[in-house]
Amino acid sequence: MMRTAGIEAINVYGGCAYVDVMELANWRSRDTARFENLLIRQKSVALPYEDPVSYAINAAKPIIDALSADERERIELVITCSESGIDFGKSMSTYIHQYLGLNRNCRLFELKQACYSGTAGLQMAVNFILSGVSPGAKALVVATDLARFMVTEDDSSLTMDWAFFEPSGGAGAVALLVSDRPEVFALDIGANGCYSFEVMDTCRPIPDSEAGNADLSLLSYLDCCDQSFVEYRKRVPEADYATTFRYLCFHTPFGGMVKGAHRNMMRKHTKLRRDDIERDFESRVQPGLTYCQRVGNIMGGTVLLSLAGAIDSGTFETPQRIGCFSYGSGCSSETYSGVATEPGQRKVRAMGIGAGLDSRHRLTMDEYEALLSAQAVVRFGTRNVVSDTAQFPGIWKSIGEAVAASGRPRIFLKEIKDFHRSYDWVE
Repeated sequence: MMRTAGIEAINVYGGCAYVDVMELANWRSRDTARFENLLIRQKSVALPYEDPVSYAINAAKPIIDALSADERERIELVITCSESGIDFGKSMSTYIHQYLGLNRNCRLFELKQACYSGTAGLQMAVNFILSGVSPGAKALVVATDLARFMVTEDDSSLTMDWAFFEPSGGAGAVALLVSDRPEVFALDIGANGCYSFEVMDTCRPIPDSEAGNADLSLLSYLDCCDQSFVEYRKRVPEADYATTFRYLCFHTPFGGMVKGAHRNMMRKHTKLRRDDIERDFESRVQPGLTYCQRVGNIMGGTVLLSLAGAIDSGTFETPQRIGCFSYGSGCSSETYSGVATEPGQRKVRAMGIGAGLDSRHRLTMDEYEALLSAQAVVRFGTRNVVSDTAQFPGIWKSIGEAVAASGRPRIFLKEIKDFHRSYDWVE
């Protein structure tokens, strides 16, 4: 009997605050036409009392709360996927496991592989389920990342081209419950095309900054998109790029990059003309940009953010196949696929992802500039700090209003004492 596995539930948490990207463009006196080509509308911005742990817990809690006590006990694996870690040794999964109140007979660990990490965690969890070593078990996979763009007083920062990355670097988390009941997204088992090689396109040699070559990263992304599909087609010979997938989801540094990649793939693998390719983008790819255009690039979680958007906004009167392309700098990539259905769409919509994004506080440019100050950021390796929620009273007030309106509690970083982090719920 063929085993099935995949995503039983998915949720997205896009933080509490955002900036309007076109407002940012005008503030920076940038070329607004160039910003429009990025196909980004908003980007989430992390607050001083938010970190990858709080993002992850806030994404996962609605999923956990929807489970029965017996179902919660069957979570036997928690994987955190991130390149925004808080410690070189201690896994963020330990905090997530604690604050979600999960069973102690559980395997906890963390994955880091640039923007591929979320797919790596998903595939590892799926194979745990398929192995059958613990029938009926479930896995919680959380991809959580945030971009910190800090203003420094010297030129020691390795942050890449500010004009290119500032409008796209986001903050957020995507939580997946993986099981043998893939009600949201049933993976096509064995339909995977991987393609990887060593390239120095981007890296993070120190915890709080990135370095690399944006042009090289684009070329590597395009190469991997093509070659991972070629490998996928070796394993699924009947696969056709134009017809096999009703929707396509991409790792999305920004929408314009995805549009270029899709155009490149259509030219290589189909005979469609330019106008037809444009219509195909609107029909098959644009649904997957629904949330990416509002959150920004959240690294390992971005392709999963795209998947959530496609399922939430697509049409599933009959089951539909979705193709996914995951890319992580350095590099590792994979094309894989699965099937989504109308009941799964209803389950995704019940999470109210869009409403959560609507409830975020819109930052003024003055508030945003204040958040860019290094003094406002809890940096990697911070030993002792107490979160100051009075620093931005207007933002904190809007958070309380959003929590009250939604009826969903949110968790925030309270204190770091001798490197140990503690968190508090706002209810």
